[in-house]
Amino acid sequence: MSAKTQDNYLIQLDGLRFIAVALVLWDHWMPEPHQLPFGKLGVNLFFVLSGFLITRILLSSKDKNYTKSGGLGQYLKKFYIRRTIRIFPIYYLSLIVLWLLNDPSVRGKEGWQFLYASNIYIVLKKTWLGVTDHFWSLAVEEQFYIFFPVLIFFIPRRFVIPFFTVLIGLSVLLRAYFLWTGQPWYVSYVTMPAALDAFGFGALMAYAQLYKPAVFQKLFTNRLYLWLSLAALGIVFVLSIQATKAGVTQDNNVYVNIWERFVASIFFMFLIGGAIIGYKGWFKWFLENPISNYLGKISYGLYVYHNFVYNHYHSPATHPVVRLFNKLGRNIEGFQDMHQLRVLILFALTVIVASASWYLIEKPINALKDKYAP
Repeated sequence: MSAKTQDNYLIQLDGLRFIAVALVLWDHWMPEPHQLPFGKLGVNLFFVLSGFLITRILLSSKDKNYTKSGGLGQYLKKFYIRRTIRIFPIYYLSLIVLWLLNDPSVRGKEGWQFLYASNIYIVLKKTWLGVTDHFWSLAVEEQFYIFFPVLIFFIPRRFVIPFFTVLIGLSVLLRAYFLWTGQPWYVSYVTMPAALDAFGFGALMAYAQLYKPAVFQKLFTNRLYLWLSLAALGIVFVLSIQATKAGVTQDNNVYVNIWERFVASIFFMFLIGGAIIGYKGWFKWFLENPISNYLGKISYGLYVYHNFVYNHYHSPATHPVVRLFNKLGRNIEGFQDMHQLRVLILFALTVIVASASWYLIEKPINALKDKYAP
């Protein structure tokens, strides 16, 4: 049994996409400091989900093409064409528009941005970029896509689980190395190899669903694992907060830099697995609700555009939303402190922008997938 599907499309996963992007938007638009790392959690959920979906696609495609003449070429061609059609258009459109507007996060950094290397820029220069800061996660995804399909194709099936297990372990060790060598917290956060435990747990799910369905069913039907992993994540948060109160900086916080992503990835693995099996009750209603479903479908656009709609640190005084907020502040007493209302306004504006992008750009271009990479 699985959750409601539509042409082999798992509906409840769209609801989880909406949750992931909502966590990021809430984190970026609510005033700091945040007790919980909502933005990090949202990105981590995207990474685990991506690890599952991409690995499932690649393993299924490998099964069809491995023994065929020219199978590797067909396998890679289909994957990269479909990924390019889905990801590139609004990413490069955003960069081109920002370049024309002379935005400092793109001007002078064209190579880093256009080659999906903004995360490498952040690591090497020890600084963030500006209004395109959030593109680091898109760079991580793209770098993952570069090497992963080839490895999947050539690794024998019996070695797939050990391979992913090693990747998970190495990513944790790499984050420990960054902590030990005194790197800023964001180095381990934005470095692609240091995020491989998130992708790896998603990949293990994909393997289990395809080749060990009975194990998958047993593991993800039992909600005890979901609650235990959530409790473990809660413990990490409590220990992290206690360390912060004791004077430990974010750069030196072992819970933030090493264990947060690892434990969160395990929790999200069980959360996603439960959605694949199919949640019931109120959570089923929420995940399969047409509104959640739609917002999940346009979640990529919501993520890409939200920082351009408004960014507390980088939107200039002439920005239309800044001017709107200033006008509302003059007419509504206490508006500047109505943070939830401000977030709702920003969310509505971002949904409008992402919806226009979906219907005018993304959906028509996505339709080319079946033409060029059936």
